[in-house]
Amino acid sequence: MTRKPVDTGDPDRLYMITGGRTRTDDSFDLVTLVVTESEPTAGMQSEHVRILEMCRHPTALVEVAAEMKLPITVVRILLGDLLATGRISARHPPSPRSAASLPDTDLLKEVLHGLRNL
Repeated sequence: MTRKPVDTGDPDRLYMITGGRTRTDDSFDLVTLVVTESEPTAGMQSEHVRILEMCRHPTALVEVAAEMKLPITVVRILLGDLLATGRISARHPPSPRSAASLPDTDLLKEVLHGLRNL
């Protein structure tokens, strides 16, 4: 089976979308949840508007990129713009350390079982 190459889009179009910027906001992980904090305003870049409309409910960065059919790096730049202006908030996945500090699942099951018996 032959894999079809990933279409990264027209380079000129991507250049225009990002304003020629290539540095991405590395604080966005692929599974970072993005949530809109304000409505789009007149004169906003169409890609920014689309992200704000799409992220009214928490949406992972990778979902945004897939829906917009844009490379992850371009979406990171756009999200960085929106984050800098306070138009979105980003909810990062828990780090492995914080996951280790969660209660044991067996203990939680016992508590649930006890609550059901009440």
